Amino acid sequence: MILKSLSLLNYKNFDSKSFIFNEKINCIVGNNGIGKTNVLDAIYHLSFGKSYFNPVASQNIKHDEAFFVINGEYEKENKTEKVVVSLKRGQTKVIKRNGKPYEKFSEHIGFLPLVIISPADRDLIIEGSDTRRKFIDSVISQSDKGYLSSLINYNKILAQRNALLKYFALNHTFNKDTLEVYNNQLNDYGVVIFEKRDAFLRTFIPIFKERYQAISNGNETVELQYHSDLFETDLNTLLQKNINKDKTLQYTSVGIHKDDLHFNIENHPIKKFGSQGQQKSFLIALKLAQFDFIKAQSNVNPILLLDDIFDKLDENRVAQIIKLVDNENFGQLFISDTHAERTENAVKQVHQSYEIFKL
Repeated sequence: MILKSLSLLNYKNFDSKSFIFNEKINCIVGNNGIGKTNVLDAIYHLSFGKSYFNPVASQNIKHDEAFFVINGEYEKENKTEKVVVSLKRGQTKVIKRNGKPYEKFSEHIGFLPLVIISPADRDLIIEGSDTRRKFIDSVISQSDKGYLSSLINYNKILAQRNALLKYFALNHTFNKDTLEVYNNQLNDYGVVIFEKRDAFLRTFIPIFKERYQAISNGNETVELQYHSDLFETDLNTLLQKNINKDKTLQYTSVGIHKDDLHFNIENHPIKKFGSQGQQKSFLIALKLAQFDFIKAQSNVNPILLLDDIFDKLDENRVAQIIKLVDNENFGQLFISDTHAERTENAVKQVHQSYEIFKL
């Protein structure tokens, strides 16, 4: 799968900008604040229907403008695919494939597989469990529509159960039967999500470890550990056991929405004991493993975005990563960097065609 061209209209800092891309390596270079990351984010937007960096959709519209349009033309399985994402202020975002709008955005997820590696990924280490769950969900959802559907339904019922708990507290009342209806539905969807997360991580963790060893030259041992309430017992039992706590808190305190992924290096949390370089290598290994997993599931080379890849990594380590791209039949690669010469020196080491775009 190749992104052949991209055009932006009123997207972030761009009023109007177009690109014709190389089918292998594309380098977006320029000073800080000029919009390099915004180009990569537009490509991400075409795959996921949202920004990687700013979840508030309207804030991706250029200042003082009424709308944005992102237009991408792809070649996939010897067919041309045109995807357009557009948003007008005060209206709902629209995603079109070959001129036809999607009824549900979830139908689009996975059609244009993509992996991004960015300094913003550090949130996976320093932020709460919600960020790491979203990572797991985004990887599985790109190849499993049933998983995404279960997740959407689980979150909808969870919100309804939480609203009911608030209603009970506000009105000094309680209805066990109504609550059990939600409990049963949460359990049904929760079991599916838990089992798929567990199965995914059993496959994913060995791939991740192999990637980390390649990037770090085997200097440290790393571990991902999946933590879930459902390893203890079934969700229905957990919900019943914690009902008094939930009534007090006025929200659901147990379930797969509390799952977490622990990141360890040498048997210690990488958040506390990993250097910046180790943390960055950990995150890159995580994302390259994501690439491997999605490729294996979809039989398509995902597009790979490397945003500010030289951040906190020395040039030798960057060169190793770019060589991986050369040696292992990756697909199309996009790199952003502040130094054109540094980037060109890195990509010259691989035997692939490349294009440098100076903003």
